[in-house]
Amino acid sequence: MSEDKTICIGAIAGAFGVRGEVRLKSFAAQPEDIAAYGPLSTEDGTREFTVTLTGQAKNGFTARLSGVTSKEAADALRGVRLYTDRDRLPTLPDDEFYHADLEGLEVFDTGGMSLGRVKTVLNHGASDLLEIALPNTSETVLLPFTRAAVPTVDLATGRIVADPPDGLFAEAEPRQPREP
Repeated sequence: MSEDKTICIGAIAGAFGVRGEVRLKSFAAQPEDIAAYGPLSTEDGTREFTVTLTGQAKNGFTARLSGVTSKEAADALRGVRLYTDRDRLPTLPDDEFYHADLEGLEVFDTGGMSLGRVKTVLNHGASDLLEIALPNTSETVLLPFTRAAVPTVDLATGRIVADPPDGLFAEAEPRQPREP
């Protein structure tokens, strides 16, 4: 894979049967598309797999991975996350974003004050939350990723403008103004 940004598109949940098939969780918007983004690689890029979906399983699919021919080899891959190059994924509409594209962006309030950087994007079922790493501290704040709380995402300039609920960033005081 290239050194450009990669996206985690799935994870191996373990072996399925005795002939080397795996249980595969897909993180793609259309879960069955995971096989179309291949070959997929491990996080460190040392292994690459062509994915062939073979059926449905609880919380995912059953699949064959190139080079995996035994239950033992499939079991050894349990927990391995699979990645694809960012440029293999479809272009999204203007108001949708891949989580990996948001990570690392600097977050400003509507007055131009730096709130921190997006550490990660979390989703626990209801909606996405931006975990914002506060400047000069190890603390983080969870900001709802809604149009009301995050009116502007500008990937080209690497910044987010947020209008957080009152008091959410109170512990982040004092903040420093930053040049836009």
